[in-house]
Amino acid sequence: MAKSPPASASVPACDPVEAGFLDARGKLIEVAAFLDRVERRGRVEDYRVRALQAALGKLTKPDAAAERAGSVLRALSDPTTIPAEKAGAPAAGAWRKQHLSGKTQRKAKK
Repeated sequence: MAKSPPASASVPACDPVEAGFLDARGKLIEVAAFLDRVERRGRVEDYRVRALQAALGKLTKPDAAAERAGSVLRALSDPTTIPAEKAGAPAAGAWRKQHLSGKTQRKAKK
């Protein structure tokens, strides 16, 4: 007769839902409140807000299984592969596509 695995074997040592749900819930509420404030101030066209909204769209894609964090990071990051000749404005947390034009245009990742 086959031996049954111990009861503790069916429950992960650190359940991600138990460990992180309340924290994730709070962060989601913060993002929702931020977007409400942005909308009330008429700033929805800001490139950072648009990048954040695009990144949020990556969270609910069914084919995103286990790659959501990477997808969000890529949505907010500079996709170019050639370094800029000189540093521009301070980091803003989202890539501003308009910076690329004419001679200074750098090659974007495929």
